[in-house]
Amino acid sequence: MPAEAPQGTEAAQTDEPATFDRIVESRSESRLVLAEGVWHQISPRYVWVQLLSSGIVLALVVAATLVLVLAFGQVWAYIPGGIFTVIMVWTLAILPRQARAIGYRLREDDLVFRRGILWQRFVAVPYGRMQLVDITHGPLDRAFGIAQLKFVTAAAATGVTIPGLPQATADTLRDHLVEVAESRRTGL
Repeated sequence: MPAEAPQGTEAAQTDEPATFDRIVESRSESRLVLAEGVWHQISPRYVWVQLLSSGIVLALVVAATLVLVLAFGQVWAYIPGGIFTVIMVWTLAILPRQARAIGYRLREDDLVFRRGILWQRFVAVPYGRMQLVDITHGPLDRAFGIAQLKFVTAAAATGVTIPGLPQATADTLRDHLVEVAESRRTGL
């Protein structure tokens, strides 16, 4: 029987949903598809954290460019500043769609993580191979009540970080993964 992901109780306390309501997938016929099951998603607050942190970086770059040009007459600063600004604005514009494409599924023997629309990535991590399950969150993450859940196996390529989980969901999921991983390792 597949394990179900725990859901946080924060959505009941606020009118905001704890996670996105559906996962966004590529419309291509050759997309990666995983059959039956429920995809669990990240919190919409992840988008706000990313917009805020990227917006701060963008504002600093624009300010530095303007200082170089206006105060020191270095007109060449428009070129790297403009290129960086265009890239950051494009990144900020597609961020909400990228966030809705992030999800994870708890199956009987493994956890499957997915992200991406154009460059799709699916990683299946067997429970018995998990060596470390860690929760991290920076100052903005704490302010918005979200966390990142990271788990690592012996193979470096399968290390997965699920960003933007509500804090309560991250705590419960961590405990669940550690419990299942311990029981599976015992059977190896």
